[in-house]
Amino acid sequence: MNKDIKYFGIDISYLVFDVTDSDGNYYQFKNKVSGFKAFRKLLNSESHCVMEATGYYHYQLAYYLFEEGLNVSVENPLSVKRFIQMRLSKIKTDKSDSKLICSYAEQVELKLWKGSSKEVQECLQITRTLSVYTKQRTMIKNKLHGESVLGEPSKAIVRSLKRSLKHLDKEMSSLEDLLLVLVKEAHKDLFTRIKTIPGIGKKTSIMLIVLTGGFERFSSAAELCSYAGLTPVIRQSGSSIKGRPRISKMGNQKLRNLLFMCSFTACKYNKACRDIYERLVAKGKSKKLALIAVCNKLLKQAFAIAKSGLIFDKEYKSTLVKN
Repeated sequence: MNKDIKYFGIDISYLVFDVTDSDGNYYQFKNKVSGFKAFRKLLNSESHCVMEATGYYHYQLAYYLFEEGLNVSVENPLSVKRFIQMRLSKIKTDKSDSKLICSYAEQVELKLWKGSSKEVQECLQITRTLSVYTKQRTMIKNKLHGESVLGEPSKAIVRSLKRSLKHLDKEMSSLEDLLLVLVKEAHKDLFTRIKTIPGIGKKTSIMLIVLTGGFERFSSAAELCSYAGLTPVIRQSGSSIKGRPRISKMGNQKLRNLLFMCSFTACKYNKACRDIYERLVAKGKSKKLALIAVCNKLLKQAFAIAKSGLIFDKEYKSTLVKN
């Protein structure tokens, strides 16, 4: 903890945000520009604002403070939750949460939040919308299947569902084209190089770049694997508890699911991935565990290519070659 820094713990909801500072002072402001400006008057260059990544509600305030040149940290809600649980607090209000977030800020090492460019924000919004459309598309297809097994399905309902499906397909295609354009504008070289990895196609390359911020948010492959929730969690205590190692799953589910789908193709065409898979299966490990190891390998290959400026070459021992 730096004694010269004054911390501000912020708990944000849809309409308001509650603030408690290092001196124990409590404030409440409206979660809109007028409230941001009122809060700004309390801050100076020595202030450090800390908040949780609460869905979408924190974005406007975080960007406002960031653009004002102030220190901002946006923390993982799970980390803050664990800290609050350790305090054995029996009170759960917005005011108490802001106080505990302030205490959390004073005791942990914080990373400054850097925000994202408008292009990156747009890409993330597109991926989230595509995710919603994909779920809707699956629901409509399931409904169509359900109608088809009826003896006399309603023709009006079937036509309506098919129109909806056609409309969704058109919207998804349009958004995917726009996403490809945005990624090529910002990361054309990286996009081309990531696609050279056997098992990773165009769509996965795009998503890898978007979800990792062009791999610029990570300084090591281990950090990236942790972000994807692919790192093992070992549960052992004394001689009685020896749980099987499992992946944490406390990471980006979308990225993890993408890699898992890619792992099947990678086992066929990516020699390094195939060797890992066959070695683990030969040792008696489950096929699912072996596929997770393949996901890990794919992510490490992508990270190496992104950071080194190399492309994949299956004939080269290290799997990489100068671009």
